[in-house]
Amino acid sequence: MAVDATGLETRPAASAYYTDRRGGGAGRYRRRRWPKLTAVVDTATHFILAAVASTGPSQDSPQFAPAVRRAAARLPLARVLADAGYDAEHNHALCREALGVRRTVIKLNPRGTGRRWPRTRYRRQMKRAWCRRLYGQRWQAESDFSRHKRRLGPALSARRPLARRREVLLRVLTHDLMLLHCGRAAFQQSKSRL
Repeated sequence: MAVDATGLETRPAASAYYTDRRGGGAGRYRRRRWPKLTAVVDTATHFILAAVASTGPSQDSPQFAPAVRRAAARLPLARVLADAGYDAEHNHALCREALGVRRTVIKLNPRGTGRRWPRTRYRRQMKRAWCRRLYGQRWQAESDFSRHKRRLGPALSARRPLARRREVLLRVLTHDLMLLHCGRAAFQQSKSRL
């Protein structure tokens, strides 16, 4: 499973033509806050097993525990992959000790301390036995977010924070149902060829 977060738009984007005519470039409009989706993605099937909706900009790490706990309640997790935004000893300990995950691969964040070796147990293991090939599967979450935004659009229609969070979670459900439908259609098509 891969854990990652993405931001969503609060309103539909204006066309490039309109933006150019107004004289505004990409850097002219600055967002202050936006809806944020933290998801646990199955790297084999691209299903979103668990999601947490919050508001950005914010650190990624606080949403790690609720997202991974929800995913582990639905399916036993063998490996958890995450980027440096989730690098914390308590995230490793949660997965390994509390949820029974065999392996965590969370990229180390150097934190500018100048130390070569991390002080804590699981972070030290990441430094010793870094698995680049396994960590490469974390990009499946990025691919899933890309598909999600292409199919359902990057902008939400809700205006209030609570309604936005609900819409984000409904979009996750819709995403998984679309994957189920596509998989079923592909299965039926291959069955008819036989």
